Amino acid sequence: MSQPMPTSPKYDCIVIGSGHAGSCAALSAIDHGCTRVLLLDKCPEIWAGGNGFFTAGAHRTVHAGLADLLPLVENVPPAIASRIDVEPYTAEQFTNDIMRLSGGRSDARLVRTVVEESRDAIEWLRQTVGVPFTLSFNRQAYKVDGRHKFWGGMALSTRDGGKGLIATHRAALKRVGVETWFEAPATELIVQDGAIVGVVVERGGKQERVYAAAIVLAAGGYESSAALRNLHLGEGWENARVRGTPYNTGDGIFMAKAVGARLAGDWTGCHATCWDAHTQAETGDRELSNQFTKSGYPLGIMANNRGLRFVDEGADFRNFTYAAYGKAILRQPGGFAFQIFDSRAEGWLRKEEYRDGVVMKIRANSVDELAQKLVPHGLEDVDAFIRTVAEYNRATRMFAATCPERKWDPTVKDGVATHGLSLPKSNWALPLEESSLFAVKVTCGITFTFGGLRIDPDTASVLGDSGRPIPGLYCAGEIVGGLWYENYPGGSGLTAGAVFGRIAGREAGRRARQRR
Repeated sequence: MSQPMPTSPKYDCIVIGSGHAGSCAALSAIDHGCTRVLLLDKCPEIWAGGNGFFTAGAHRTVHAGLADLLPLVENVPPAIASRIDVEPYTAEQFTNDIMRLSGGRSDARLVRTVVEESRDAIEWLRQTVGVPFTLSFNRQAYKVDGRHKFWGGMALSTRDGGKGLIATHRAALKRVGVETWFEAPATELIVQDGAIVGVVVERGGKQERVYAAAIVLAAGGYESSAALRNLHLGEGWENARVRGTPYNTGDGIFMAKAVGARLAGDWTGCHATCWDAHTQAETGDRELSNQFTKSGYPLGIMANNRGLRFVDEGADFRNFTYAAYGKAILRQPGGFAFQIFDSRAEGWLRKEEYRDGVVMKIRANSVDELAQKLVPHGLEDVDAFIRTVAEYNRATRMFAATCPERKWDPTVKDGVATHGLSLPKSNWALPLEESSLFAVKVTCGITFTFGGLRIDPDTASVLGDSGRPIPGLYCAGEIVGGLWYENYPGGSGLTAGAVFGRIAGREAGRRARQRR
């Protein structure tokens, strides 16, 4: 929409979206010379933070091992440090993890930027924003032989998870004077001479045109819209549970498309995980938030309502399978499944996710009893369920008999597998002790969608249909397309949001200085 532009824009930078990426962009813009920054969000203030609020706060980053991470974290007394094992995580490993999970389809330039800038982004978050990082003992480590052993290439989280992360951002934004409008949806980008010069905002029942030297889109994907999920992800996705904010309905993507932005990425893909089946459908819970995740399946098995296993629960560390296995659950009859454990596994499960009061556990003293108890919860084939558990137990014992040298260890891919099953369990396969079984009913919780906008990774500029940057328009966060395909390594989303948020803010500052 072409409109006359004031001689002097009111703001140097406008950021649309109050989540992690948007907050990083606004704070980075201040760092790089913007003096007047406005942050907009259509949600009420109580919903500030977008999906970042609902995360565990995990950040995947390149690092050189424990000694490199200790200066970043606040929860490791010297007496404990000597009992912690954290292997280095190299740029090559980080890159390979993204590329192997995407089948090599991820945009290599985007990946390179995220990986190479990850460590600096963490340092900036700690020093400039004030984010309190911790080692994620509860989520990424098991205590084995008296030592805390981290696994899966990730170790960093934030104090109080996503809640703490967003609270820190909110305090930092206030401290540096970023102006924030809530319940103020941006509905249209204003174009002047081919450049983006402002946005149309609905505020107080009226439309208002607000001008700025640079606009940063950080309004998330479209996962909160059942209609758009059905359209782009396919039939059945309208039944997925929304894990986070109900306000991510694709607004930023479609505003950008209306001014010629190029779409990119996996429009049939998303991040989805095993989610408590007893949750509400259309929004996350701001109190329990990430605790509804049910990520313990590598320590047990999963069966659908026909009583059949449908994934290799031990194919890889949870970090590398959970974003895909939520989709696998949705594809099962009825869109749900049962996770099955015994008392031996129960002690290794995350208390935040599996403690009494957070999850309903269906307990039994035999497989037959458990099968009967699952019928009111949706199990349709009792005999098949009993057969599945019996065959799994037999296959684990056969493997143990043929490979006695293999030792169960949840901190490594231990190769303790099944023998003779058409669908194997490749690691951590122990028989389920029939005297102490329990089941948890899970469904698919959608986190964010993978399709979005094409950007220049060096500047976070949104690219137009011509392949050239649209002047004045930048983006960061889940709205970026081309980074993730089909699956993704846990903890990468917040890191990517910080990396491209910092870049977008830097470029906004550069453009604001030029226009002055």
